[in-house]
Amino acid sequence: MNRRTATAITAAVAVAAAIACNGGGTSPGDLLNLRSGGDGTADATTRNAFSLPARNLDTDDERARFAIGDSFFTSNWVIAGNSTEARDGLGPLFIAQSCSSCHGHDGRARPPLDNDDPVRGLVVQISLPAKLGEAPEPDPAYGGSIQDRAIPGIPPEAEIHVQWKTINGEYADGSPYELVRPVFTIARPAYGALDPELRISPRIAPPVFGAGLLEAIPLERLRELADPDDADGDGISGRVNVLPDGGTGRFGWKANQPAVDAQVAGAFHGDIGITSPLRPGPTCTASQADCLASPDGGDPEISAGLFDDVVFYVQTLAVPAARGYPGRERGAELFFAAGCHQCHAPRHETGRHAVPALSNQLIFPYTDLLLHDMGPGLADGRPHFQASGSEWRTPPLWGIGLTETVNGHTRFLHDGRARNLEEAILWHGGEAEPAKQAFRSMSAEDRAALIEFLESL
Repeated sequence: MNRRTATAITAAVAVAAAIACNGGGTSPGDLLNLRSGGDGTADATTRNAFSLPARNLDTDDERARFAIGDSFFTSNWVIAGNSTEARDGLGPLFIAQSCSSCHGHDGRARPPLDNDDPVRGLVVQISLPAKLGEAPEPDPAYGGSIQDRAIPGIPPEAEIHVQWKTINGEYADGSPYELVRPVFTIARPAYGALDPELRISPRIAPPVFGAGLLEAIPLERLRELADPDDADGDGISGRVNVLPDGGTGRFGWKANQPAVDAQVAGAFHGDIGITSPLRPGPTCTASQADCLASPDGGDPEISAGLFDDVVFYVQTLAVPAARGYPGRERGAELFFAAGCHQCHAPRHETGRHAVPALSNQLIFPYTDLLLHDMGPGLADGRPHFQASGSEWRTPPLWGIGLTETVNGHTRFLHDGRARNLEEAILWHGGEAEPAKQAFRSMSAEDRAALIEFLESL
């Protein structure tokens, strides 16, 4: 055995031990496993890397459903009364005309860089003050989010403005860094003055691939990883977001949706103004008389069958394979040494799912799907069910290194403030403060090695 091989094996064993100590239950061989999405993993590194069907879809019916769902995810919806009846009912108030307007190529949106930037993919959620454990209380005039677009003849709810503030810092070795923080404001409200107590939370559209596999992770696994009272004293107290109906949240930036169909229905209703079997009824508030008087595309505006096809499409989008490179073991070792794995849990096994291709898969999403307090720097002050104003769901890391290839940018975190992965780490606080400080204390060479590992996922 040569020295390089021995070093790689030693590093792999060290990483495996770190995972095993935190319930990951992996082995040294798993560290070299690039099949992030199990049997459905796609070997893709092009701009379409997030848009391929799971490789283990094995029936003509499944492939046909995927293609139909793809079409209704990608194509624009049109105003009610149009001859395209299957796709009519847009708005009257809306944020985007299609799912892909925000989730371009099924990937990640970026924030607007200034007030003239027409980029789509930002949702500004709003609510009145609420207690922890309760659903956010929508604004009586504006609802649960600001819809800044509208069909002809209807005034949009408001404009979204942004300013960027600079924050300077330095690493332990004295190297400087710079962060930017967005300040979003709501301007020119069209339906009355905004409540001065209004809570505002900007959200960037995240990638949608791999959602079905995350849905298939057993609830018992999430409860195993949760430690709400920090019983083990490691400073990490991940919590399940228990919904008012007793369900478990695992989707959305605050883990406020229990399943893919609920997430899709909420986006159709709030972002495009399309009613569905899960979210029927008007998308306008009682204060928006012109909106309520506008024609609709039926109720629901997307039929049960087409809605199910869109859900199936999102569920079965393939996860791209991780990429191997010389020295990857070193980057993984640094990832675990910093404690990143305590929230970004690498390995899971899915249980049974209605879609056979998603069942019983060994996957590596690097998330525990739990809520963690990320400190005041990232707080939005807006509780959502059991999630406090400073808690966020751990986002998956699989595919993150292909963001620039697919979406043409490297903006991360819930509001897109991080301009690259390095800045994303430096914004961590709260329970993740020790991990951030570990990164700040690394040498420039080790910081680069850790970032290179993240870019390989």
